Amino acid sequence: MTLKLRLILFVFLIGLQAKGQNLYYPPLSGNTWDTLSPSTLNWCQPQIDSLYNFLDQKNTDAFIVLKDGKIVLEKYFGTFTLDSIHYWASAGKSLTAVLTGIAQQNNLLNINDSVAAYLGTGWTAAPAAKENAITVRHLLSMNSGLDDTPTLPCNNEDTAASCLQYLADAGTRWSYHTGAYRKLQQVISNASGLSYTAYTNLALGSHIGMSGLWYDGVFYSKPRSMARFGLFVLGNGIWGTDSVLTDTTFYNAMVNTSQTLNLSYGYLWWLNGKASCMVPTLQVVFPFSLMPNAPPDMFCALGKNDQKIYVVPSQNLVVIRMGDAADTSAAALTAFDNQLWGKIDSLDFCPTGINEVSINVSSVSVYPSIVTSAFKISANEELPLSIQIFSADGKMVSEQKLVSPNTEVSVMHLPAGLYIVNVQTANKIYRHKVIKQ
Repeated sequence: MTLKLRLILFVFLIGLQAKGQNLYYPPLSGNTWDTLSPSTLNWCQPQIDSLYNFLDQKNTDAFIVLKDGKIVLEKYFGTFTLDSIHYWASAGKSLTAVLTGIAQQNNLLNINDSVAAYLGTGWTAAPAAKENAITVRHLLSMNSGLDDTPTLPCNNEDTAASCLQYLADAGTRWSYHTGAYRKLQQVISNASGLSYTAYTNLALGSHIGMSGLWYDGVFYSKPRSMARFGLFVLGNGIWGTDSVLTDTTFYNAMVNTSQTLNLSYGYLWWLNGKASCMVPTLQVVFPFSLMPNAPPDMFCALGKNDQKIYVVPSQNLVVIRMGDAADTSAAALTAFDNQLWGKIDSLDFCPTGINEVSINVSSVSVYPSIVTSAFKISANEELPLSIQIFSADGKMVSEQKLVSPNTEVSVMHLPAGLYIVNVQTANKIYRHKVIKQ
C-alpha cells in the first residue's frame, strides 16, 4: 500500500471514530444507561403522555427513544418489563445484513459469490444454471428471482429446496421473500462453522452488549438489546472505540438503495425518503416514500406485528418498538409507522412552550393540533390573511384567504400525516404544526 493510500485510510478511520465519539455508548453489561431529559429537546409532557396513550392503545409492549445514544424516552406497558424477552420477527433480517457484512470483512464469505458456493447445488428447485446465478447479494437485496408465493403447500417462509421455486432470473424481480432470505443464515453458519446464535454473539453481541438467541429463524431479545443494535448501526458499525463493522463499502451499500427495482430497500433495511417504494406481497411500485411523516434520511428494520427499529442519522435518533400488531394488519410495514412518526414529530408542539411563544400565539392561533376533518384559525391581525398548508416534505397542498377573524379550514381532502400551516400577514409568517389523523 502506498503512503498516499495509507494517509487516506488513516483520515477515513479517524472520521469514523469521530462519528462514534459523538455518541454515548452504555457499558457492555448491566442496566446502567445515561439518560437525557425530554425538556432539553423541547418535548413537552402533555405530548409525551399523548404518545404513550397512543402506544398503549396500539398494543405496544416496549418503546425506547435514544438521542445521541442516551435514553430520552423508555416505557413498558402492562406486565412487560425491561427484562422481558420479545421476538424481532423480520426486523431480524436487518441484523442478518450486519452479520453478513462482518462475515465478509473477516473473509468468511463474499457477497458476490453464488449461494451454491456455501450451500452446495440443489438448494433450490430452480434449474442448475438459474440457481448458480443467485448470489449472496441477491438474497440481501430480495431480488433472487425465486417465487415469493410458491405453489401450495409451500408458503413465503418455507426454506425447503422444493419450495424455493424459479420465477425470474436473479436480479430482474424484487419480492419480499422470507424463505430465500433465511438461506443467508445457513450461508453464515456454514461459512463460520458455528451455529447462527453462536456466530451472532461472537461477531456482534459480545462487542455491543447485545444478548439474544435465534429460534426457528427469528431473533429474540430484551428491548434494550434491540436498542443497542440500533445505536451500533447509527454509529456506522462502531461501538465506542471498537470498530466492529469496518467494511464501509458494505455498510454504505446496506443503508442505500441496493437495486433499481425497489428504491426503498437496501441490504435487508427499509429506506425512507425515496421517490418510490414497493411493499411485501405486491408487485406494484408506489410513487411516494415509505413514511412521509418520518425524516427522509431514516432507515429502519421492520418486523411482523409492528416490531420496529428506526435509525435517523440526521438527528442522532434511534427508536424501537416491540409489541403485538398495532391494528388488524400483521405485516412488517403498516399504517402504524406513519401514525407513530406523526406523534413523535409533534412532541415539541407545546401550547405554552418555546415554539408558541416565538410565533406570538396571541395574534394567530391554530387549533386543535390533532384533527380528523378541520382545524380553526383565530386571528387578531388585519385581514385578509393568506393561509398555506405544506406537507411534511415541504410541498404546498392547499392555499386560501382568511377573510374572517375566526375561520374553519377543512382538511378532509388531505391524507393522514403531519402538516405545517403558515398564516401570512404583510410582514410576518405564523407557523403551526397540525396532525391529520
